Amino acid sequence: MTTHQPLAVGLIGAGRMGSFHAETLARRLPGVRLAAVADPAPGAADQLADRLADHLGRPTAYTAIGELLADPRIEAVVISTPARTHADLVVAAARAGKAVYCEKPMAVTLAEADRAVAAARDAGVPLQVGFNRRYDPGFRAAHDKIVAGDLGTPQLLRSLTRDPKLNDPARIPPWTIFLETLIHDFDTLRFLNPGAEPVEVFAWADALVRPDLKDRGLLDTAVVTIRFDNGALATAEANFQAVYGYDVRGEVFGSAGMLTMGDIRRTHLTSYGPDGAAADCVTYDQDLFHDAYVAELADFADSVRTGRNPSATGEDARAALSIALAAVRSVTTGVPVGIAELKGE
Repeated sequence: MTTHQPLAVGLIGAGRMGSFHAETLARRLPGVRLAAVADPAPGAADQLADRLADHLGRPTAYTAIGELLADPRIEAVVISTPARTHADLVVAAARAGKAVYCEKPMAVTLAEADRAVAAARDAGVPLQVGFNRRYDPGFRAAHDKIVAGDLGTPQLLRSLTRDPKLNDPARIPPWTIFLETLIHDFDTLRFLNPGAEPVEVFAWADALVRPDLKDRGLLDTAVVTIRFDNGALATAEANFQAVYGYDVRGEVFGSAGMLTMGDIRRTHLTSYGPDGAAADCVTYDQDLFHDAYVAELADFADSVRTGRNPSATGEDARAALSIALAAVRSVTTGVPVGIAELKGE
């Protein structure tokens, strides 16, 4: 009887999302083992490793990321560090022979994205990017129906992200609304319009939640329109303060009908009382997409074992980034921007 050793995964970045991924690797995925954690912040990796120690042992904690990448036990890495560090870490991990899962965005320039994709290709390792909506049951079912032809030809698409609260705005880099928030929506629109690619982008953005921060480049509200090469027209929108909860939805209208996705309610319960009807709304992404976050790492582990491509590739990340960068340029110039104009910037 053949036995298979658990897949040994190292986590890079022990922050909010990294901690969730660490718990998934340690406790939620059969056949996967969290072997190590790396974070340059003093004590961060040790604290997470201590919390996740079990009868099988304690993950090794590193403050130097290079030491984790040099660890011969590690077969794959999960990168969950600040966005502007992602591309260099993808390249370093791939060159170390590790399979790579990277949180979105994979890069913040097209040149970085091309370098990351090339590094994984040259090393022959899987590269997956954290576009969680591809793993949400509702969004996945919509995609499958569209692929099957049930909706006819997609004509109008919509995707939106509204965060519940603008926390710690001083730490939000310029253009975050496009590069780190709407990047999910840009990938979702491609996912829901399979086989089509964006050709032109026009965007508006402003500081409506915190007008006092506009001068330092914080834009908290945006609307983006996208024209695809199959003629479909799409809208993506985001806002950093939806007081009622964490709101993520999608819609595809086609020649044979319409599909809608997303529900901010924690359950399907609606209560009716003297103040009217009310529902309990989700206010945290790890609640709304808990199962999707687990499913994407399960897909990553399977792609490492089998050698197949994951469902959200480096090329998908580059395509979504091209929309984000076109939106940035459109806001800056006030005119529509063709995707082809971006080249390798």
